[in-house]
Amino acid sequence: MNTNLDEWNVEDPDFWEKKGKKVAYRNLWLSIPALLLSFAVWMMWSIITTKMKEFNFHFGMITPDMSEEMVKEQLAVINNLYYTLPAIAGLAGATLRIPNSFLIALGGGRNVVFTTTTLLLIPAFGVGYALSDQSTPYLTFAILALLSGFGGGNFASSMSNISYFFPKRIQGTSLGLNAGIGNLGVGIMQKMIPFVIGIFLFSAVGSGGEVVEDQPLAGLQNAGWIWIPIVIAAVAAYFGMNNVITGTPKLPTTFQGIAKTLFMVGIGLVAAAVGSYLLVGLEINMWLVLPVVVILTLLLMKYLSPGDIKQSLSKQFSILNDKHNWIMTIIYTMTFGSFIGFSAAFPKLCQDIFVYTDPANPQYVNPNAPDFLTWVFIGPMLGAIVRPVGGWLSDKINSGSRVTTYSTLVTVIATLAVAYFVIQARDSATPEAYWWPFFASFMVLFVTTGIGNGSTFRSIPYIFSKEKAGPVLGWTSAIAAYGAFIIPQVFGEQIQMGTPEFALYGFGVYYVICLVLNWWYYDRAGSGIEC
Repeated sequence: MNTNLDEWNVEDPDFWEKKGKKVAYRNLWLSIPALLLSFAVWMMWSIITTKMKEFNFHFGMITPDMSEEMVKEQLAVINNLYYTLPAIAGLAGATLRIPNSFLIALGGGRNVVFTTTTLLLIPAFGVGYALSDQSTPYLTFAILALLSGFGGGNFASSMSNISYFFPKRIQGTSLGLNAGIGNLGVGIMQKMIPFVIGIFLFSAVGSGGEVVEDQPLAGLQNAGWIWIPIVIAAVAAYFGMNNVITGTPKLPTTFQGIAKTLFMVGIGLVAAAVGSYLLVGLEINMWLVLPVVVILTLLLMKYLSPGDIKQSLSKQFSILNDKHNWIMTIIYTMTFGSFIGFSAAFPKLCQDIFVYTDPANPQYVNPNAPDFLTWVFIGPMLGAIVRPVGGWLSDKINSGSRVTTYSTLVTVIATLAVAYFVIQARDSATPEAYWWPFFASFMVLFVTTGIGNGSTFRSIPYIFSKEKAGPVLGWTSAIAAYGAFIIPQVFGEQIQMGTPEFALYGFGVYYVICLVLNWWYYDRAGSGIEC
């Protein structure tokens, strides 16, 4: 197989049918499982943190000589630290999407997907080891959460790569399939981890070869070990995918592609580490941390990159001068940012609202609490499944902006409904009575943001040129991914204050702003852009 494709013109129907179609779909089907595993590793903290609380992980912050009052105070601090782990993963994943947005033009699709998928093994195996001890320091988990951001970053390069393989007329469907089935990794992870920690799968054998049956944490380690299929996805990408000339004007060798990928990912990791330290170590407000991290990442890319990389980046940075890039970034953040942020925060939010219902006693467990882990995976699964529907429907009616308009309207209504049931549950002596309406309203949120994911991505190739569309797809997904950082943080802060509904009110206002922007620039008659 020819790894580098120096002839690629999929807008030519004859070329597409004779050669392009087969190659494009092979790359798509190999891209999807790699992206699915990326999402699983990135978002695994949403479930791991709930289990860490069940298994009394205390990061060495509770000692036998502490008074009962001191223990309660520390438990409240520890509960907030649980929220910071998915937030750190969200921050890292979103930050890593920024260099990933430009990677395909530097390293080639096949080289990038292989390298970034292989990197997932580091946090996956690390989590397996860290979960073997309840007193594992918080710093260890924070570093692993940071490294799990590899999975979040992969989305930007994956979507940018697939956009080059398909003709414009079916990009809504192809990008929707890549993103939608890839997003299924969140739901699969949220169902898989609770299942595997209940059995002695990979952790059944100890370091000396003995069978481990009497260690309560043995099954918990499977939350990391279960992602071993990453190896298969990486090997498949190496031998089955291609670098294509339209995405990478100067096709690199395998070594050059891998080296450039590692360099750019390293830059993103440094910026994310700085942001995590500002957030957790110095306790600086996240709204200040966020722009600092984005600007730092761009500056590091601009001034530290070698000459050949810097030249390519300069061309791609031109999207930052395009107002439509910023408008679509705001709109897409509403869809994907909400989807991924809710996916990260939903399990812990359910636990705090329906299980640990007494703020005065952090150890109190509602005996009638719903078994939320049986159900939470459905939301991310629904959002992922309907994402290709959003792209397909946009292709069908030839208007991604129209689909975005209607899905956003329903999103606003569902957000207010969730806030209402949160208030009812908080003020009730039997909060479990409001579980099902709360759950149903949240499912609507996942569905509408999922549909919006597909419809907004379909709009981008119609708004921008072929050269700009790839970087814009990556950039918008990068900024949107900060939803996985912001939403857990916002919910964590509001849970501590006892007003989680305020977070939802804020999200609702933002959705209305996006609704107006989408209508004014793209959906109204006379906007000048048909997308």
